[in-house]
Amino acid sequence: MKVQSIAKLAGVALVALAATGCSTWDSMSGRQKGAVTGAGVGGVAGAAISDGSVLGTVGGAAIGGVVGDQVGKRR
Repeated sequence: MKVQSIAKLAGVALVALAATGCSTWDSMSGRQKGAVTGAGVGGVAGAAISDGSVLGTVGGAAIGGVVGDQVGKRR
């Protein structure tokens, strides 16, 4: 397997793991929900923009989590 294929698979697995961990949204605040959603979307976007780079995926998830947290704060 190529490194890019592994990185794409790791990105998808990261998003799936994040979604599984949030199977109950009832006890989560708006900021927490926003951070998790932002991290998932940011990770996918980072992987797509960087052609599956691990650094791009993790960076996108980190940036997306921060943006999602700030958006959730305003709700």
